[in-house]
Amino acid sequence: MRENARVADVFKAGRGDYQELVDEISELLGAPTTLENRDFELIAFAAYDSEGEFDEASLDPVRTRSILTRRSTAAVRRWFEGFGIARATGPVRIPPTPEAGVYRGRICLPVRHRGVVLGYVWALADEPGPSEAQLSAAMEVAARIGALLADEAQAGADLTRELRAVLTAERGWQQDMAVAELRTALGVRGEGLHTVVCVAPWPSADPDHAPSVRTMPATTALCTVPWGAAGQCLALLVRLRSTDVLTPALTAATRLLREAEGSRGGGRTAAGVAGVRHGLAELGNAWQEASAAARAALAEPRLGPIAQWASIGPYRLLTSLPPQAARDPAVRVLLSPAHRELARTAEVFLDCAGQAGRTAAELGIHRQTLYYRLSRVEQLTGLDLDDGEDRLLLHMALKGARL
Repeated sequence: MRENARVADVFKAGRGDYQELVDEISELLGAPTTLENRDFELIAFAAYDSEGEFDEASLDPVRTRSILTRRSTAAVRRWFEGFGIARATGPVRIPPTPEAGVYRGRICLPVRHRGVVLGYVWALADEPGPSEAQLSAAMEVAARIGALLADEAQAGADLTRELRAVLTAERGWQQDMAVAELRTALGVRGEGLHTVVCVAPWPSADPDHAPSVRTMPATTALCTVPWGAAGQCLALLVRLRSTDVLTPALTAATRLLREAEGSRGGGRTAAGVAGVRHGLAELGNAWQEASAAARAALAEPRLGPIAQWASIGPYRLLTSLPPQAARDPAVRVLLSPAHRELARTAEVFLDCAGQAGRTAAELGIHRQTLYYRLSRVEQLTGLDLDDGEDRLLLHMALKGARL
């Protein structure tokens, strides 16, 4: 419990401390500064001007994009890393390069803790720039930033562990205990309205390949979770201001889908968003909803790429069934690859409420062709498509097979 309280204290203190430390470096060097983590995601910035006014000249294209989008592009990252900043233990001077969008020279202060680079402070400084004494004092402040980043990284790892424990625990007392641990770790951030987002499949189980909570403004915690034979999925606990506004969750899901699909190099990825909950007591149920909605979006493209639990219709029931339920003996033959077209015909017919005209138009076939295919479906399954219960069984089996 004491460790979880420390986690809550670290996150409570972090953001304001970073801004104060960046402001301190800006004053020491007499220059505009930014602080980014090692993935070049913006943490804080200071627009320094000796007259106390905003310095428009400090906004060259690279710095402007970093501040507005809160991250740098992969090309910019590779360009700066080419100066050896990831290996440096002291200030690195980088000359202006207009063709790269770097109109003003920079000084990079590596932010390290126990020898590990955790981020970078960037100061816009034309020649001759700050003195060695100024840079030395700034590096001392950068070391304090490093210690803070290290504490936050550990706290984030603790929250990742606690959230994963909740989502993978068996229902009952084990899950209740895991929720209690997470609630203690989050402190006041665990109160209020939340939802859960599932992005599946996620390209890596490595926490270092997951986005930072810091760059997902409303995200309280995130972790990777096993996703059947597909590998891993990503789970996010997202804070909300209103039960009617899911924008923070949808924004996070949109960004993560772009990242996942870019990393996978092909293949579909989808996201599911659970219903809104107050507090953490029903976090386990919310996760079931989010993962079910993601499964539905993967199975039925029209529901995705982001599906809300409230909008997936019959898949709310179908996703709760065991996988073998779709392999009902009556439809097993129909679901074989040899009869794929017949299965699709049957599903469209049932989606169209048994209306032959609509079905034929949807499939682009003649009515007589439709009637012939439906008779073949009846022969293969032994089901009567004029019987409501037989239709229900066939429809559920066809939809369930997608999952």
